Amino acid sequence: MTVKTRASILAGLGTWLPDRIVTNDELGRELDTSDEWIRSRTGIGRRHVADPGTATSDMAVEAGARALKSAGQDRADAVVLATTTPDRICPATAPLVAARLGLGPVPAFDVSAVCTGFLYALVTARGLIATAIADSVLVIGADTYSRILDPRDRSTRAIFGDGAGAVLLRAGGPEEPGALGPAVLASDGSGEELISVRTGGSREPFRAENAADADPYFRMNGKAVFRNAVERMTQSARQVAEEAGWTVDSIDRLIAHQANLRILYGVADQLKLGRDRCPVHLDRVGNTAAASLPLALADAVTGRRLLPGHRTVLTAFGGGLTWGASAFIWPDVQPV
Repeated sequence: MTVKTRASILAGLGTWLPDRIVTNDELGRELDTSDEWIRSRTGIGRRHVADPGTATSDMAVEAGARALKSAGQDRADAVVLATTTPDRICPATAPLVAARLGLGPVPAFDVSAVCTGFLYALVTARGLIATAIADSVLVIGADTYSRILDPRDRSTRAIFGDGAGAVLLRAGGPEEPGALGPAVLASDGSGEELISVRTGGSREPFRAENAADADPYFRMNGKAVFRNAVERMTQSARQVAEEAGWTVDSIDRLIAHQANLRILYGVADQLKLGRDRCPVHLDRVGNTAAASLPLALADAVTGRRLLPGHRTVLTAFGGGLTWGASAFIWPDVQPV
């Protein structure tokens, strides 16, 4: 196989969710909200929340190990971790994950593109395989958003949950099932304020002298995000389908970032796809950020809503602003 003919094949899929489940009713006892209010605006009924001793790396290790097991492998040549909630600002979390998985001195690094992070990591890993830097890459999306949510903000606490998902990519031929097809990534930094954590970076470091004015919590302009998410995910999904040589109505499954039920169905409706072709997982896990796409893939496979041979489009939108999509034929892969 020459470098020019190397494709990236999705060969394994693994997920991990914290044991603790927080229902809408439980949130309602803490905040001025209710199950009806949350469901009517988001479609979410519950979410998983990591316990205080669980970090993003812990979840990433679990999901990564399961993806390797799903693929029947015990190692990978590289690790790309998508996360907005690394264990520390410095160093990156991926090297620790690689070490704990026993992979040795492989290249390992983090990718930060918020809820589009998994797609960015997937395309980055594909580049490592295409250039023969690696024959296999573990791509992980893991986030512990419960650590960065304002405990008094019902709008964000109702939406986000914690979790991790991973896939193993291996080198193969472009005609194999699971070979990643066309992909598109994009960004618009002029919208950085729509989704952000204001305090804690180099622009506004957290210091004792500014503690009174600091805001270390995740903030989001919901209405503006909704409009952008539907427009950008629709646009990118249509683009990759066309580049794959598919008509939009021939897409079997649209696996969209699980942010909000109205956004999911908004994208499906804009594409004129039946909503049954857009599997929903967020009702049970909420928005798990970078973990959203692999978790949704695994749930769809387990529920037999995603089958081998299905024409599949992944699409996501997140802070940055960032967005993207990828198209491929779903292979015979079972999640662990």
